[in-house]
Amino acid sequence: MKESGEESPLSCTSCSAVFQKQGTTNCWSDPKSRGAAPAYCPSEREEQIINDAFARYTGSDADAKLARVAAIVEGLCYQPVPGSDAVNARWTRVEDTIALAKLMGWKKIGIGTCIGLLDESNRLAEILTAQGFEPLSVCCKAGSIDKLELGIGEEHKVRPGTFEPACNPIAQAQLLNQAGTDMNVIIGLCVGHDMLFAKHSDAPVTTLVVKDRVTGHNPAAVLYGQNFYYKRLQKQQVQVPKLED
Repeated sequence: MKESGEESPLSCTSCSAVFQKQGTTNCWSDPKSRGAAPAYCPSEREEQIINDAFARYTGSDADAKLARVAAIVEGLCYQPVPGSDAVNARWTRVEDTIALAKLMGWKKIGIGTCIGLLDESNRLAEILTAQGFEPLSVCCKAGSIDKLELGIGEEHKVRPGTFEPACNPIAQAQLLNQAGTDMNVIIGLCVGHDMLFAKHSDAPVTTLVVKDRVTGHNPAAVLYGQNFYYKRLQKQQVQVPKLED
């Protein structure tokens, strides 16, 4: 139980209920008509951190430029509906990514791809080439080193008893670093492998496709299905094997 005077945890997701009822939240409201903030709202309780971070966007370094361009691209993603205050989304994530790269002046676009999505990555490479970019891609299984070399057991393979290469996301990132990419795009890397790729990439990283083997790479489907098909995730713990130290 929370002790008296103890700060509440970061929980902006709690404002989802407010948004569903009012169509807005404290952060999204016009300051002139803004109501009371929730009990723990980082916009007020963590004002120093927020303002210090925002000040970095007003400079002239790479982070500031990226923040401004990202805001511009966000605006370009929508178009007004004539005679209404409504707006329609007009661009896909692929178009968003292309627009950002063009406005940033980036040319070499790296693709860190899962071997299971080579076709999708090839289609992206064709689009990037047609848009005037130079795409470079590295597969997760580059080097073809058996998973056993990781120190895991045969039973942890997808198909025990067969040769099964391990993913090598650090090598993927380093090869793209060596090639001098301006920006890297993740296509379907496994959870964890995507983290290592992003951690070791010199270039900024964005994710275009998130791997989800069950939902056709649309993990949001699980969130939309909470009232029925995926209700089990709120009632049952996901069972995982114990790993040796």
